[in-house]
Amino acid sequence: MTIKWTRAALGDLGRLHEFLRPMNPQAAARVVQRLTAGPDLLLMQPRIGTKLTEFEPREVRYILVGDHEMRYELTSGNEIWILRLWHTRELR
Repeated sequence: MTIKWTRAALGDLGRLHEFLRPMNPQAAARVVQRLTAGPDLLLMQPRIGTKLTEFEPREVRYILVGDHEMRYELTSGNEIWILRLWHTRELR
């Protein structure tokens, strides 16, 4: 399996970094590192996340990485696509 990031997920990552950077640049960098490393667990256990039935027949799931929700999709091509991510306190 391979992990791929959608353009939207990469945009979310940048948005979170830009939000945190003015307050604490080191913390912003740590959050980005944690979020980019978070999906590595999915390589060993891709179905560990909670399934989101509203996206069926697609297999969309989510995991929590610290205080951030990360949505991902498992595809028939043995790929894990990171779809979106945000802080759990954000209104979504």
